[in-house]
Amino acid sequence: MTKPQPFISAFTIVRNAELYDYPIVESIRSILPLVDEYVVAVGNSDDGTLQLIKSIGSDKLKIIETVWDDSLREGGRVLAEETNKAFAAISDKADWCFYLQGDEVVHEKDHTAILHACTRWLHDKRVEGLLFNYLHFYGSYDYVGDTRSWYRHEIRIVRHDKRIFSYRDAQGFRIENRKLNVKPIGAHIYHYGWVRDPRKQQAKQKTFHRYWHSDEWMHEHVSDADAYDYSTIESLQKFNGTHPAVMNERLKRMNWKFTWNVTKRKLGLKKGLLYYMEKLTGIRLFEYRNYRII
Repeated sequence: MTKPQPFISAFTIVRNAELYDYPIVESIRSILPLVDEYVVAVGNSDDGTLQLIKSIGSDKLKIIETVWDDSLREGGRVLAEETNKAFAAISDKADWCFYLQGDEVVHEKDHTAILHACTRWLHDKRVEGLLFNYLHFYGSYDYVGDTRSWYRHEIRIVRHDKRIFSYRDAQGFRIENRKLNVKPIGAHIYHYGWVRDPRKQQAKQKTFHRYWHSDEWMHEHVSDADAYDYSTIESLQKFNGTHPAVMNERLKRMNWKFTWNVTKRKLGLKKGLLYYMEKLTGIRLFEYRNYRII
């Protein structure tokens, strides 16, 4: 007897994807083969984002148009509100809900593991979410962040339960104000939020930080430079794996240069001790976890 196949809905939010060069099309296409529907909440944009999403041309897409409340400038709250709008639009048929942000992509090599996990835990109601590993690319497609500044895991699949909501700045989820009970599934999210032309990256910084901070904070902490300075990073490792196939054309279009000496680290004493302890033991002391592994 074959196991029942779960109904999987995906959901995301997007705004000004062209203006800030988000790989949103690649993100959506990376999991389209896995899902039965894909809800895309397209916010009021200053570019052709809506048409860009429509150009994907899949009958799985369910596009809703939203208006962002730009007055919400504390802790990225507007991102959670928009995410909750997309989550609320998911079909009643859904068993699992797969959330990707506009700069997150899934490798096709992980599709089998993801489907296996959705099927395996379908009827185990103790499992409220599925936990993914992260690769955070920085500066170019050849380097990944390897310090405590980068989170290692996050929930990206949740049950279709109306008690679940997007938490704080939409990085994770909560259920009735408690952490979700999750199972790690070994699959990866490829995060490309820090890989774009330095001019586009700087433009994004100038706009995106407004969802967290005041004008005074922006003036003090965000440079007026025309291009982002990628050299300010603490430490990076060389990436020797393959990228998701949907990213191939974007990799070919890369039109800036970034190189990094992987032996170079700017950590300070405390960060340095914690860094080398983690490298030796695999344990990250005092790690923040917005989930509970069961």
